[in-house]
Amino acid sequence: MDMATARRVREKLGNVPGRCAVALVAAGLLLTLVGCQGDGGADRADDGQAVIVAPGRPGEKSRTLTPEQAAKAKPDDSPNAADHAYVQRMIEHHRQALTMSALAPQRAAADGVKRLADRITAAQKPEIGAMQKWLARHPAPSAGSGGHGQGHDQGHDHGAMPGMATEQQLKELTEAKGADFDRLFLKLMTAHHEGALTMAGEALAGGNNVAVEEMANEVVATQSAEIHRMRAMG
Repeated sequence: MDMATARRVREKLGNVPGRCAVALVAAGLLLTLVGCQGDGGADRADDGQAVIVAPGRPGEKSRTLTPEQAAKAKPDDSPNAADHAYVQRMIEHHRQALTMSALAPQRAAADGVKRLADRITAAQKPEIGAMQKWLARHPAPSAGSGGHGQGHDQGHDHGAMPGMATEQQLKELTEAKGADFDRLFLKLMTAHHEGALTMAGEALAGGNNVAVEEMANEVVATQSAEIHRMRAMG
């Protein structure tokens, strides 16, 4: 926004109640809603609608939009198949990490392994809750409609997801104790995290929803750091 435009917007906002000045972000522009019961209706369109001032780029004039036009200018981030597949599968992926981490307090020898398991639980349990809430807001299409229904990915073979431990590996981890547990836990959890990064990368490449993108980026940041920590411990 150029200085002249900023000054005009501030002058307009100074003449209206605070509750009537609403900041909107649409199409990468800061849109300022003004004119709710302003003096003389100068900030309203001819038909009485409130108008939105869309600051122009440097050297360009500002534009005025109706609320409907501003809504249409907002990018569409409707969830697609990649978004739904990522969330559904990552819930199961996280659940296995929690199962593995729950063994550490009683079976691990190294305090560092126990602390790592605690961090994994503290991070991934809330992430499961967030993903479940996302699915409740954005139900996956049923299998009959050509999409992947919510039950499609549930119960599939663990091997279908990168990094998932097999039933035999989980059995071995459950039976291990002390230093043997530590070594196996770090080995399996490192592979598990690497698989999560692969899945997050697929979501970032093929997804469309902003919330899923944010969740995938969080997985990348958190689990990349934990992979480095586990490699140093191993």
